[in-house]
Amino acid sequence: MCDRGTSSSASAATSSITMGRITFYEDKNFQGRSYDCSSDCSDFSGHLSRSGSCRVESGCFMAYERPAYAGSQVFLRRGEYPDFQRMSSMSGMMGMTNMDNVRSCRFIPMHRGQFRMRIYEKENFGGQMHEMTDDCDSMMERYRMSECQSCNVMDGHWLMYEQPNYRGKMMYMRPGEYRSMRDVGTSGSTRFNSFRRIMDMC
Repeated sequence: MCDRGTSSSASAATSSITMGRITFYEDKNFQGRSYDCSSDCSDFSGHLSRSGSCRVESGCFMAYERPAYAGSQVFLRRGEYPDFQRMSSMSGMMGMTNMDNVRSCRFIPMHRGQFRMRIYEKENFGGQMHEMTDDCDSMMERYRMSECQSCNVMDGHWLMYEQPNYRGKMMYMRPGEYRSMRDVGTSGSTRFNSFRRIMDMC
């Protein structure tokens, strides 16, 4: 269910913006019925038969092709998206998607502090480990590491990409421990080769 309240969460960190606003439309080019969200929404298929376009009025969001934040995903900043099939190029964060429908979305709080993430070669935080505090356009070139099978996001919000130079399918990573990328590979990929901080002032 989408939280449609207008006040910030009492438990939200003071370093984050805790609300946004996005409107989904049933058809392309902002046609048909619409549905507003101001935070996470795990399934809005009960309100719309499908979603073919959207407008982000404030904040940043990840949009997912299936309910419960599953399937291919794409980053959305403030702006208009008349066609989800062209969404990745319009979003300005590269990546790619073959999505033609969206079923859930997740609000990304604006993080103002430092960024820290540890990536591990093997599952359960095994093998090589590297701590990242900035963007990395090629894990292989920087760390000589071909696999990232687990990670610990300590500070900030990140996007992972399956290919170098922030291309290919993307996945949103918020603070937390991820013992196996197979368990969180909602984009259908468990191989990631570049990483980018979400720093947008949405």
